[in-house]
Amino acid sequence: MTGTTVGRTALEGLRVPDALSARVPAEQRGAGRDDVRLLVSRGTEVSHHAFRDLAGQLRAGDVLVVNTSRTLPAAVEGRLGGERLVVHFSTRGDDGRWAVELRTPGTGAGAGAGRRKGATSARAGGPAGAVVRLPGGGHLVLEEPLDPAGTRLWWARVAGGDVAGLLARYGRPIRYGYTERDQPLSAYQTVFALPSPDGSGSAEMPSAGRPFTARLVAELVSRGVQFAPIRLDTGVASAEAHEPPYPERFEVPATTARLVNAAVAGGGRIVAVGTTAVRALESAAGPGRGVRAAAGWTDLVVTPGRGVRVVDGLLTGLHEPAASHLLMLEAIAGRPALERAYTEAVRHLYLWHEFGDVHLVLPDETAHSPSCASNFR
Repeated sequence: MTGTTVGRTALEGLRVPDALSARVPAEQRGAGRDDVRLLVSRGTEVSHHAFRDLAGQLRAGDVLVVNTSRTLPAAVEGRLGGERLVVHFSTRGDDGRWAVELRTPGTGAGAGAGRRKGATSARAGGPAGAVVRLPGGGHLVLEEPLDPAGTRLWWARVAGGDVAGLLARYGRPIRYGYTERDQPLSAYQTVFALPSPDGSGSAEMPSAGRPFTARLVAELVSRGVQFAPIRLDTGVASAEAHEPPYPERFEVPATTARLVNAAVAGGGRIVAVGTTAVRALESAAGPGRGVRAAAGWTDLVVTPGRGVRVVDGLLTGLHEPAASHLLMLEAIAGRPALERAYTEAVRHLYLWHEFGDVHLVLPDETAHSPSCASNFR
């Protein structure tokens, strides 16, 4: 399984101030998980709302497709010789190996020490045959790079093979340097998360679903909005390299395929909750706008050139300007709409990253959509 080369995003020249990084979960900033802002795009028309008002932006017959993958405590301390490391467990392979990323732990000293302690920085993987000692007397052996063109992610075998037990006992959620401090695993689980029989899950939270509460879900259902589950286990992203997503394990159940197809036939809109839901649905696309039940691995990268076949809208967080996810947003919304939305998000001080505000992209259903010149070329 290897990564895929993709083009430059529409927002490469946009600067997002560091102050707009969400450093703690919403419930530590305000009244609850749903106490975040909602930027709504319909073509190049932008409006501003509270996430609690999501029901007012949707209509009966719409389907929200949600990822039920649970977040793993995927970061574990380790040692390679005399070097301290943090091992990020990314993806479980069919042969029992795991794709892992080796990271350098934060020092917790000097300016910005509060944020660096518990966070990590990039480090090259390897070499082949290296043995990383793990807590509890275990170890992993690095075998080969996941992508022959890269060095960040490596396939590794864990002695005993009980990675689920290792993570449950010694792991913590993956955390990046823009956050303020470590958070409990519960802060990284969505209301949709379900356990899997084999203990697998996502290395990083399917964060678009985080602001949902049971109360909001009930309100949406009462208004005729339907929910359809998929599963896609996310691997580790690279905050530094902005690489395209690697192949990931996914499942679109037959019940979801039937519900989506019925909604499309009845004129309902298919709104993916998160880029993971887009990737899973589009990987299961059949003839026309149909979806079929599917499971396995997907290496699909949604770009403007490929386009989307199933998804009408997307609810997602705000992504860094060089992140490959923005190619997916451009495929759904179009470049002028994406540029307008992100210009407004910066101007109105929306918060970025997994604990930040959210962006709802809906189809432009008006007869005319005003044009928007690029500010970033």
